[in-house]
Amino acid sequence: MSELELYEGKLEALARERGLDYFPVNFELVPGSFMMEVAVYGLPVRMPHWSFGVRYFYQLVQHRMGHSRLFEVVFPGNPGRAYLSKNNTPQENTLIVAHVLGHADFSKNNELFRRSQEEVGYNIVEKAAEHARRISDAAALHGDDRVEAVLDAALSLEAHVDVFAGLRREPYPEFLDDRKSGSEDPFQARYQALEDRREMKDTRRRRRAPQPPRPEKDLLWFVANHAPEMEDWERDIFLTVREESFYFYPVFATQIMNEGWASYWHARLLREADFLPQSTYLDAVKTHSDVVRPYAGSKQVALSINPYHLGFCLWEKIIEQRGLDQAREIMRQDDDFSFIRNYLDEELARELDLFRYEAKPNGEIRVINTDIDELRESILTPKFNFGAPAVSVRHMRTDGTLELEHEHHTDGRGLDIERARKVVEYLHRLWRRPLVLDTVDAGGKPQQITVK
Repeated sequence: MSELELYEGKLEALARERGLDYFPVNFELVPGSFMMEVAVYGLPVRMPHWSFGVRYFYQLVQHRMGHSRLFEVVFPGNPGRAYLSKNNTPQENTLIVAHVLGHADFSKNNELFRRSQEEVGYNIVEKAAEHARRISDAAALHGDDRVEAVLDAALSLEAHVDVFAGLRREPYPEFLDDRKSGSEDPFQARYQALEDRREMKDTRRRRRAPQPPRPEKDLLWFVANHAPEMEDWERDIFLTVREESFYFYPVFATQIMNEGWASYWHARLLREADFLPQSTYLDAVKTHSDVVRPYAGSKQVALSINPYHLGFCLWEKIIEQRGLDQAREIMRQDDDFSFIRNYLDEELARELDLFRYEAKPNGEIRVINTDIDELRESILTPKFNFGAPAVSVRHMRTDGTLELEHEHHTDGRGLDIERARKVVEYLHRLWRRPLVLDTVDAGGKPQQITVK
Protein backbone atom coordinates (compact mmCIF):
# COMPACT_ATOMS: atom_id res chain seq x y z
CA MET A 1 0.00 0.00 0.00
CA SER A 2 2.98 2.31 0.56
CA GLU A 3 3.51 3.33 -3.09
CA LEU A 4 -0.21 3.84 -3.56
CA GLU A 5 -0.39 6.02 -0.44
CA LEU A 6 2.63 7.95 -1.70
CA TYR A 7 0.90 9.10 -4.87
CA GLU A 8 -2.75 9.13 -3.77
CA GLY A 9 -2.54 12.46 -1.93
CA LYS A 10 -0.53 14.09 -4.72
CA LEU A 11 -2.96 12.91 -7.39
CA GLU A 12 -5.88 14.27 -5.36
CA ALA A 13 -4.17 17.64 -4.98
CA LEU A 14 -3.49 17.74 -8.73
CA ALA A 15 -7.11 16.82 -9.48
CA ARG A 16 -8.36 19.69 -7.29
CA GLU A 17 -5.98 22.08 -9.05
CA ARG A 18 -7.40 21.04 -12.42
CA GLY A 19 -10.97 21.78 -11.30
CA LEU A 20 -12.29 18.37 -10.26
CA ASP A 21 -14.93 18.70 -7.54
CA TYR A 22 -15.80 15.55 -5.59
CA PHE A 23 -16.71 14.16 -2.20
CA PRO A 24 -13.93 12.43 -0.25
CA VAL A 25 -13.11 8.92 -1.50
CA ASN A 26 -12.06 6.05 0.74
CA PHE A 27 -9.72 3.65 -1.11
CA GLU A 28 -9.35 0.06 0.03
CA LEU A 29 -7.28 -2.86 -1.29
CA VAL A 30 -9.26 -6.13 -1.28
CA PRO A 31 -8.76 -9.70 -2.54
CA GLY A 32 -9.74 -10.46 -6.12
CA SER A 33 -12.48 -12.85 -4.99
CA PHE A 34 -14.11 -10.06 -2.95
CA MET A 35 -13.89 -7.73 -5.97
CA MET A 36 -15.80 -10.24 -8.06
CA GLU A 37 -18.47 -10.68 -5.40
CA VAL A 38 -18.93 -6.92 -5.13
CA ALA A 39 -19.19 -6.56 -8.91
CA VAL A 40 -21.80 -9.33 -9.14
CA TYR A 41 -23.93 -8.27 -6.16
CA GLY A 42 -23.57 -4.60 -7.09
CA LEU A 43 -22.81 -3.66 -3.47
CA PRO A 44 -20.38 -4.91 -0.79
CA VAL A 45 -23.28 -6.30 1.29
CA ARG A 46 -26.61 -7.06 -0.35
CA MET A 47 -29.70 -9.21 0.08
CA PRO A 48 -28.99 -12.94 -0.37
CA HIS A 49 -30.49 -14.60 -3.45
CA TRP A 50 -29.58 -17.52 -5.72
CA SER A 51 -29.56 -15.32 -8.86
CA PHE A 52 -26.41 -13.56 -7.65
CA GLY A 53 -24.69 -16.93 -7.40
CA VAL A 54 -25.56 -17.65 -11.03
CA ARG A 55 -24.08 -14.29 -12.04
CA TYR A 56 -20.99 -14.97 -9.93
CA PHE A 57 -20.17 -18.24 -11.67
CA TYR A 58 -20.71 -16.64 -15.08
CA GLN A 59 -18.31 -13.82 -14.17
CA LEU A 60 -15.82 -16.33 -12.76
CA VAL A 61 -15.82 -18.33 -16.00
CA GLN A 62 -15.38 -15.16 -18.05
CA HIS A 63 -12.48 -14.13 -15.86
CA ARG A 64 -10.70 -17.49 -16.06
CA MET A 65 -11.12 -17.53 -19.84
CA GLY A 66 -9.42 -14.15 -19.99
CA HIS A 67 -12.50 -12.25 -21.19
CA SER A 68 -12.75 -9.89 -18.22
CA ARG A 69 -10.69 -8.34 -15.47
CA LEU A 70 -11.79 -6.20 -12.55
CA PHE A 71 -9.41 -3.38 -11.68
CA GLU A 72 -11.72 -1.45 -9.35
CA VAL A 73 -15.31 -1.09 -8.16
CA VAL A 74 -16.56 2.39 -7.22
CA PHE A 75 -19.59 3.40 -5.13
CA PRO A 76 -20.63 7.06 -5.34
CA GLY A 77 -21.59 8.73 -2.09
CA ASN A 78 -20.37 11.05 0.61
CA PRO A 79 -17.84 9.72 1.19
CA GLY A 80 -17.37 7.63 -1.94
CA ARG A 81 -15.85 4.16 -1.72
CA ALA A 82 -13.39 2.54 -4.11
CA TYR A 83 -12.26 -1.08 -3.86
CA LEU A 84 -9.00 -1.89 -5.65
CA SER A 85 -7.84 -5.44 -6.31
CA LYS A 86 -4.77 -6.68 -4.49
CA ASN A 87 -3.84 -8.37 -7.77
CA ASN A 88 -3.21 -4.97 -9.36
CA THR A 89 0.35 -3.75 -9.71
CA PRO A 90 1.27 -0.48 -7.96
CA GLN A 91 1.46 1.16 -11.38
CA GLU A 92 -2.05 -0.03 -12.24
CA ASN A 93 -3.38 1.25 -8.93
CA THR A 94 -1.79 4.64 -9.59
CA LEU A 95 -3.87 4.92 -12.76
CA ILE A 96 -6.94 3.57 -10.97
CA VAL A 97 -6.76 6.25 -8.27
CA ALA A 98 -6.79 8.93 -10.99
CA HIS A 99 -9.63 7.10 -12.77
CA VAL A 100 -11.69 6.93 -9.57
CA LEU A 101 -11.25 10.67 -8.99
CA GLY A 102 -12.80 11.25 -12.42
CA HIS A 103 -15.74 9.03 -11.44
CA ALA A 104 -16.12 10.91 -8.15
CA ASP A 105 -16.21 14.26 -9.97
CA PHE A 106 -18.84 12.90 -12.38
CA SER A 107 -21.12 11.40 -9.73
CA LYS A 108 -21.12 14.54 -7.58
CA ASN A 109 -21.91 16.92 -10.45
CA ASN A 110 -24.00 15.00 -12.99
CA GLU A 111 -27.67 15.91 -12.54
CA LEU A 112 -28.98 12.34 -12.85
CA PHE A 113 -26.55 11.09 -10.19
CA ARG A 114 -27.23 14.07 -7.96
CA ARG A 115 -30.99 13.57 -8.07
CA SER A 116 -30.64 9.84 -7.42
CA GLN A 117 -28.34 10.31 -4.44
CA GLU A 118 -30.59 12.98 -2.94
CA GLU A 119 -33.53 10.56 -3.15
CA VAL A 120 -31.79 7.36 -2.05
CA GLY A 121 -29.16 8.95 0.18
CA TYR A 122 -25.40 9.36 0.04
CA ASN A 123 -24.69 6.24 2.11
CA ILE A 124 -26.00 3.41 -0.08
CA VAL A 125 -23.42 0.91 1.18
CA GLU A 126 -24.69 1.22 4.75
CA LYS A 127 -28.31 1.26 3.56
CA ALA A 128 -27.87 -1.93 1.54
CA ALA A 129 -26.34 -3.64 4.56
CA GLU A 130 -29.40 -2.61 6.61
CA HIS A 131 -31.67 -3.94 3.85
CA ALA A 132 -29.82 -7.26 3.92
CA ARG A 133 -30.20 -7.45 7.71
CA ARG A 134 -33.96 -6.83 7.52
CA ILE A 135 -34.37 -9.52 4.87
CA SER A 136 -32.33 -11.97 6.95
CA ASP A 137 -34.59 -11.19 9.92
CA ALA A 138 -37.64 -11.85 7.72
CA ALA A 139 -36.17 -15.20 6.68
CA ALA A 140 -35.65 -16.17 10.32
CA LEU A 141 -39.24 -15.21 11.13
CA HIS A 142 -41.13 -16.41 8.04
CA GLY A 143 -38.80 -19.04 6.60
CA ASP A 144 -36.21 -19.06 3.83
CA ASP A 145 -38.62 -20.45 1.22
CA ARG A 146 -41.20 -17.68 1.65
CA VAL A 147 -38.58 -14.94 1.56
CA GLU A 148 -36.94 -16.48 -1.49
CA ALA A 149 -40.31 -16.51 -3.29
CA VAL A 150 -40.71 -12.78 -2.62
CA LEU A 151 -37.18 -12.06 -3.81
CA ASP A 152 -37.78 -14.18 -6.93
CA ALA A 153 -40.67 -11.88 -7.86
CA ALA A 154 -39.08 -8.59 -6.77
CA LEU A 155 -35.69 -9.19 -8.44
CA SER A 156 -37.35 -10.40 -11.64
CA LEU A 157 -38.95 -6.92 -11.78
CA GLU A 158 -35.95 -4.89 -10.58
CA ALA A 159 -35.59 -3.15 -13.96
CA HIS A 160 -39.24 -2.10 -13.96
CA VAL A 161 -39.15 1.19 -12.08
CA ASP A 162 -40.00 4.73 -13.14
CA VAL A 163 -37.11 6.90 -12.00
CA PHE A 164 -38.75 10.02 -13.44
CA ALA A 165 -41.81 9.60 -11.21
CA GLY A 166 -39.55 9.75 -8.16
CA LEU A 167 -38.69 7.37 -5.34
CA ARG A 168 -41.39 8.73 -3.02
CA ARG A 169 -44.68 9.04 -4.84
CA GLU A 170 -48.14 10.19 -3.95
CA PRO A 171 -50.89 7.53 -4.16
CA TYR A 172 -53.32 7.56 -7.04
CA PRO A 173 -56.48 9.66 -6.60
CA GLU A 174 -59.25 7.48 -5.17
CA PHE A 175 -62.08 9.26 -7.02
CA LEU A 176 -62.53 10.89 -10.42
CA ASP A 177 -62.70 14.68 -10.50
CA ASP A 178 -66.17 15.13 -12.04
CA ARG A 179 -66.53 18.75 -11.04
CA LYS A 180 -67.75 20.98 -13.86
CA SER A 181 -65.65 23.81 -15.21
CA GLY A 182 -66.10 27.18 -13.56
CA SER A 183 -69.00 29.40 -14.59
CA GLU A 184 -68.67 33.10 -15.41
CA ASP A 185 -72.00 33.75 -13.62
CA PRO A 186 -71.13 34.59 -9.95
CA PHE A 187 -74.35 33.02 -8.59
CA GLN A 188 -73.88 29.85 -10.66
CA ALA A 189 -70.21 29.60 -9.61
CA ARG A 190 -71.18 29.88 -5.92
CA TYR A 191 -73.90 27.23 -6.34
CA GLN A 192 -71.42 24.90 -8.11
CA ALA A 193 -68.88 25.33 -5.28
CA LEU A 194 -71.54 24.28 -2.71
CA GLU A 195 -72.45 21.27 -4.88
CA ASP A 196 -68.77 20.27 -5.18
CA ARG A 197 -68.32 20.37 -1.38
CA ARG A 198 -71.46 18.28 -0.93
CA GLU A 199 -70.16 15.65 -3.38
CA MET A 200 -66.73 15.62 -1.71
CA LYS A 201 -68.40 14.69 1.59
CA ASP A 202 -70.72 12.08 0.09
CA THR A 203 -68.34 9.50 -1.42
CA ARG A 204 -71.29 7.36 -2.50
CA ARG A 205 -72.12 9.91 -5.21
CA ARG A 206 -68.55 10.01 -6.55
CA ARG A 207 -67.07 7.72 -9.19
CA ARG A 208 -64.00 5.76 -8.21
CA ALA A 209 -60.93 6.35 -10.37
CA PRO A 210 -59.54 3.41 -12.35
CA GLN A 211 -56.41 1.79 -10.95
CA PRO A 212 -54.04 2.75 -12.39
CA PRO A 213 -55.44 5.95 -13.95
CA ARG A 214 -52.95 5.54 -16.82
CA PRO A 215 -50.45 2.82 -17.82
CA GLU A 216 -48.02 2.33 -14.93
CA LYS A 217 -44.45 1.28 -15.73
CA ASP A 218 -43.21 1.19 -12.11
CA LEU A 219 -44.24 -2.40 -11.47
CA LEU A 220 -42.41 -2.69 -8.14
CA TRP A 221 -44.21 0.38 -6.78
CA PHE A 222 -47.62 -0.69 -8.06
CA VAL A 223 -47.39 -4.23 -6.66
CA ALA A 224 -46.07 -3.04 -3.30
CA ASN A 225 -48.93 -0.54 -2.96
CA HIS A 226 -51.85 -2.38 -4.59
CA ALA A 227 -51.38 -6.15 -4.22
CA PRO A 228 -54.61 -7.32 -2.50
CA GLU A 229 -53.10 -9.72 0.05
CA MET A 230 -49.41 -8.91 0.43
CA GLU A 231 -48.11 -8.85 3.97
CA ASP A 232 -46.19 -5.85 5.26
CA TRP A 233 -42.82 -7.64 5.25
CA GLU A 234 -43.39 -8.69 1.63
CA ARG A 235 -44.16 -5.11 0.62
CA ASP A 236 -41.02 -4.00 2.45
CA ILE A 237 -38.87 -6.33 0.34
CA PHE A 238 -40.42 -5.02 -2.89
CA LEU A 239 -39.79 -1.42 -1.86
CA THR A 240 -36.23 -2.31 -0.81
CA VAL A 241 -35.45 -3.76 -4.25
CA ARG A 242 -37.06 -0.70 -5.82
CA GLU A 243 -34.92 1.71 -3.80
CA GLU A 244 -31.73 -0.06 -4.82
CA SER A 245 -32.83 0.02 -8.48
CA PHE A 246 -33.13 3.80 -8.19
CA TYR A 247 -29.51 3.87 -7.01
CA PHE A 248 -28.28 1.75 -9.93
CA TYR A 249 -30.13 3.63 -12.69
CA PRO A 250 -27.63 6.53 -13.14
CA VAL A 251 -24.76 4.03 -13.27
CA PHE A 252 -26.53 2.24 -16.12
CA ALA A 253 -27.80 5.34 -17.95
CA THR A 254 -24.47 7.24 -17.99
CA GLN A 255 -21.97 4.40 -18.44
CA ILE A 256 -20.42 5.73 -21.67
CA MET A 257 -20.21 9.29 -20.36
CA ASN A 258 -18.98 8.26 -16.92
CA GLU A 259 -16.30 5.79 -18.02
CA GLY A 260 -15.15 8.17 -20.75
CA TRP A 261 -14.92 11.09 -18.30
CA ALA A 262 -12.93 9.01 -15.80
CA SER A 263 -10.65 7.76 -18.60
CA TYR A 264 -10.04 11.28 -19.90
CA TRP A 265 -9.07 12.46 -16.43
CA HIS A 266 -6.85 9.53 -15.52
CA ALA A 267 -4.96 10.07 -18.79
CA ARG A 268 -4.61 13.80 -18.19
CA LEU A 269 -3.67 13.57 -14.52
CA LEU A 270 -0.99 10.96 -15.23
CA ARG A 271 0.38 13.05 -18.09
CA GLU A 272 0.62 16.13 -15.86
CA ALA A 273 1.83 14.32 -12.71
CA ASP A 274 5.51 15.30 -12.87
CA PHE A 275 6.06 13.61 -9.49
CA LEU A 276 5.59 10.11 -11.00
CA PRO A 277 8.75 8.18 -11.90
CA GLN A 278 9.16 7.51 -15.61
CA SER A 279 8.74 3.75 -15.18
CA THR A 280 5.49 4.16 -13.20
CA TYR A 281 4.11 6.53 -15.82
CA LEU A 282 4.97 4.24 -18.74
CA ASP A 283 3.43 1.18 -17.06
CA ALA A 284 0.32 3.18 -16.19
CA VAL A 285 0.00 4.42 -19.80
CA LYS A 286 0.20 0.79 -20.99
CA THR A 287 -2.76 0.02 -18.72
CA HIS A 288 -4.59 3.05 -20.11
CA SER A 289 -4.11 1.72 -23.65
CA ASP A 290 -5.51 -1.66 -22.61
CA VAL A 291 -8.57 -0.03 -21.00
CA VAL A 292 -9.57 2.35 -23.80
CA ARG A 293 -8.73 0.26 -26.86
CA PRO A 294 -11.75 -0.38 -29.08
CA TYR A 295 -11.54 -4.17 -29.05
CA ALA A 296 -10.05 -7.17 -27.26
CA GLY A 297 -6.96 -7.80 -29.41
CA SER A 298 -4.90 -6.33 -32.22
CA LYS A 299 -6.42 -8.52 -34.96
CA GLN A 300 -9.95 -8.93 -33.66
CA VAL A 301 -13.06 -7.28 -35.05
CA ALA A 302 -14.98 -5.11 -32.57
CA LEU A 303 -18.48 -6.60 -32.32
CA SER A 304 -19.59 -4.50 -29.38
CA ILE A 305 -18.89 -0.99 -28.15
CA ASN A 306 -16.23 -0.48 -25.48
CA PRO A 307 -17.79 2.32 -23.35
CA TYR A 308 -14.34 3.39 -22.11
CA HIS A 309 -13.06 3.82 -25.67
CA LEU A 310 -16.14 5.53 -27.10
CA GLY A 311 -16.60 7.83 -24.10
CA PHE A 312 -12.90 8.74 -23.97
CA CYS A 313 -12.82 9.65 -27.67
CA LEU A 314 -16.02 11.71 -27.42
CA TRP A 315 -14.78 13.71 -24.44
CA GLU A 316 -11.40 14.34 -26.08
CA LYS A 317 -13.13 15.71 -29.17
CA ILE A 318 -15.63 17.82 -27.18
CA ILE A 319 -12.89 19.35 -25.00
CA GLU A 320 -10.70 20.02 -28.04
CA GLN A 321 -13.52 21.74 -29.95
CA ARG A 322 -15.57 23.38 -27.18
CA GLY A 323 -13.26 23.74 -24.21
CA LEU A 324 -13.30 22.22 -20.73
CA ASP A 325 -15.94 24.57 -19.30
CA GLN A 326 -18.46 23.57 -21.97
CA ALA A 327 -17.54 19.92 -21.50
CA ARG A 328 -18.27 20.18 -17.79
CA GLU A 329 -21.67 21.69 -18.56
CA ILE A 330 -22.44 18.75 -20.86
CA MET A 331 -21.26 16.38 -18.11
CA ARG A 332 -23.67 18.00 -15.64
CA GLN A 333 -26.76 17.94 -17.83
CA ASP A 334 -26.58 14.90 -20.11
CA ASP A 335 -27.05 11.16 -19.89
CA ASP A 336 -25.87 8.63 -22.49
CA PHE A 337 -28.98 9.14 -24.62
CA SER A 338 -28.48 12.85 -25.20
CA PHE A 339 -24.67 12.48 -25.17
CA ILE A 340 -24.57 9.96 -28.03
CA ARG A 341 -27.31 11.63 -30.07
CA ASN A 342 -25.79 15.09 -29.78
CA TYR A 343 -22.07 14.44 -30.06
CA LEU A 344 -21.41 11.18 -31.94
CA ASP A 345 -21.19 12.49 -35.50
CA GLU A 346 -20.36 10.83 -38.81
CA GLU A 347 -16.76 12.02 -38.76
CA LEU A 348 -16.00 10.42 -35.40
CA ALA A 349 -17.97 7.28 -36.29
CA ARG A 350 -15.83 6.80 -39.41
CA GLU A 351 -12.67 7.54 -37.47
CA LEU A 352 -13.58 4.88 -34.87
CA ASP A 353 -14.76 2.37 -37.51
CA LEU A 354 -18.14 2.03 -35.86
CA PHE A 355 -20.77 0.01 -37.70
CA ARG A 356 -23.80 -2.19 -37.26
CA TYR A 357 -23.33 -5.86 -38.01
CA GLU A 358 -25.29 -9.07 -38.38
CA ALA A 359 -23.98 -12.39 -37.02
CA LYS A 360 -25.25 -15.36 -39.04
CA PRO A 361 -25.67 -18.90 -37.60
CA ASN A 362 -22.70 -20.11 -39.68
CA GLY A 363 -20.42 -17.61 -37.94
CA GLU A 364 -20.28 -15.10 -40.78
CA ILE A 365 -20.22 -11.43 -39.76
CA ARG A 366 -21.74 -8.98 -42.22
CA VAL A 367 -21.90 -5.18 -42.05
CA ILE A 368 -25.54 -4.18 -42.56
CA ASN A 369 -25.68 -0.41 -41.98
CA THR A 370 -23.46 2.64 -41.68
CA ASP A 371 -26.25 5.24 -41.26
CA ILE A 372 -25.28 7.55 -38.37
CA ASP A 373 -28.78 7.87 -36.89
CA GLU A 374 -29.31 4.11 -36.89
CA LEU A 375 -25.82 3.65 -35.47
CA ARG A 376 -26.63 5.94 -32.55
CA GLU A 377 -29.89 4.11 -31.84
CA SER A 378 -28.21 0.70 -32.06
CA ILE A 379 -25.80 1.83 -29.34
CA LEU A 380 -28.61 3.20 -27.17
CA THR A 381 -31.31 0.56 -27.66
CA PRO A 382 -29.85 -1.86 -25.06
CA LYS A 383 -29.84 0.98 -22.51
CA PHE A 384 -33.56 1.78 -22.53
CA ASN A 385 -35.40 0.71 -19.36
CA PHE A 386 -32.30 -0.99 -17.90
CA GLY A 387 -32.23 -3.08 -21.08
CA ALA A 388 -35.50 -4.79 -20.07
CA PRO A 389 -38.75 -4.98 -22.11
CA ALA A 390 -41.20 -2.11 -21.61
CA VAL A 391 -44.04 -3.68 -19.60
CA SER A 392 -46.73 -1.65 -17.85
CA VAL A 393 -49.81 -2.23 -15.72
CA ARG A 394 -52.79 -1.56 -17.97
CA HIS A 395 -55.69 -2.19 -15.60
CA MET A 396 -56.68 -3.82 -12.32
CA ARG A 397 -60.13 -5.37 -12.53
CA THR A 398 -62.64 -5.23 -9.70
CA ASP A 399 -61.93 -8.90 -8.84
CA GLY A 400 -58.21 -8.11 -8.48
CA THR A 401 -57.13 -9.55 -11.85
CA LEU A 402 -54.04 -7.65 -13.02
CA GLU A 403 -53.67 -6.82 -16.71
CA LEU A 404 -50.12 -6.22 -17.94
CA GLU A 405 -49.14 -5.04 -21.39
CA HIS A 406 -45.81 -5.35 -23.17
CA GLU A 407 -45.29 -2.15 -25.16
CA HIS A 408 -43.53 -3.97 -27.99
CA HIS A 409 -44.14 -1.09 -30.41
CA THR A 410 -41.99 1.06 -28.10
CA ASP A 411 -39.06 -1.26 -27.47
CA GLY A 412 -39.22 -3.06 -30.81
CA ARG A 413 -38.79 -6.58 -29.52
CA GLY A 414 -40.70 -9.76 -28.85
CA LEU A 415 -40.39 -11.76 -25.65
CA ASP A 416 -39.06 -15.22 -24.91
CA ILE A 417 -42.48 -16.56 -23.97
CA GLU A 418 -41.25 -19.23 -21.55
CA ARG A 419 -39.07 -16.78 -19.65
CA ALA A 420 -41.90 -14.25 -19.58
CA ARG A 421 -44.26 -16.91 -18.22
CA LYS A 422 -41.77 -17.71 -15.44
CA VAL A 423 -41.70 -14.02 -14.38
CA VAL A 424 -45.52 -13.86 -14.41
CA GLU A 425 -45.62 -17.01 -12.25
CA TYR A 426 -43.17 -15.45 -9.78
CA LEU A 427 -45.38 -12.36 -9.56
CA HIS A 428 -48.56 -14.44 -9.21
CA ARG A 429 -47.27 -15.92 -5.93
CA LEU A 430 -47.38 -12.42 -4.43
CA TRP A 431 -50.32 -10.90 -6.28
CA ARG A 432 -52.49 -13.93 -5.38
CA ARG A 433 -55.03 -13.07 -8.06
CA PRO A 434 -55.10 -13.88 -11.81
CA LEU A 435 -52.53 -12.15 -14.03
CA VAL A 436 -52.72 -11.50 -17.77
CA LEU A 437 -49.81 -10.32 -19.93
CA ASP A 438 -50.40 -9.29 -23.56
CA THR A 439 -47.23 -9.43 -25.62
CA VAL A 440 -45.71 -10.74 -28.85
CA ASP A 441 -43.21 -13.55 -29.32
CA ALA A 442 -39.81 -13.30 -30.98
CA GLY A 443 -41.51 -13.56 -34.38
CA GLY A 444 -43.92 -10.71 -33.64
CA LYS A 445 -46.96 -12.95 -33.22
CA PRO A 446 -49.46 -11.78 -30.53
CA GLN A 447 -49.39 -13.88 -27.37
CA GLN A 448 -51.33 -13.77 -24.11
CA ILE A 449 -49.87 -15.28 -20.95
CA THR A 450 -52.48 -15.99 -18.27
CA VAL A 451 -51.80 -17.37 -14.79
CA LYS A 452 -54.80 -18.00 -12.51
